[in-house]
Amino acid sequence: MMDSFLVPANTVVTAKGDSEALDLSAAASRVFLLTLSINSMVEQEAIDVFLFTSADGATWDAKPVASLEQKFYAGQYPLLIDLTEKPEAKFVRAHWDIYRWGRGSTAPRFEIDLRLREVSREALREAEAEAEVRR
Repeated sequence: MMDSFLVPANTVVTAKGDSEALDLSAAASRVFLLTLSINSMVEQEAIDVFLFTSADGATWDAKPVASLEQKFYAGQYPLLIDLTEKPEAKFVRAHWDIYRWGRGSTAPRFEIDLRLREVSREALREAEAEAEVRR
C-alpha cells in the first residue's frame, strides 16, 4: 500500500510552491486519500492546495484533478481522489497558494504536511456496501 508525504511533516511554507513529483506506479489501486494537515498558522491567512497529474513526471496537466481550497485553520482536511478514469496519470504533484491580509506583516506562514495514501479495493468495497445499506 502506497503511503507517502508530498510535503513532509512540519514543513513551513511562506510562499506559493510545488511538491516533488510522486510516482504512482507502485500503487495497486487508483483511489487515494489526500490529507492536508495544518499544524500552525497566523491569523488572517488562507491556503489553497491543488493536485496535478502527469504521464511522464515532466509535463503536468493544465488543470488540477483535485483541490482543497481556502483553508484557514489548524486541523486535518481529507479528500478522496479517484484516478481510475485517468490511467495515463503516472505521477502526482501538489501545488499550494497562500494569502495573507489585514494588519501587521503581510508575510503568510503555514506549518503543514500533505500525505497521500492509497485506498485498498477491499476498503472501497466495504464503504460502497455500507453506503448501499444506508440508502
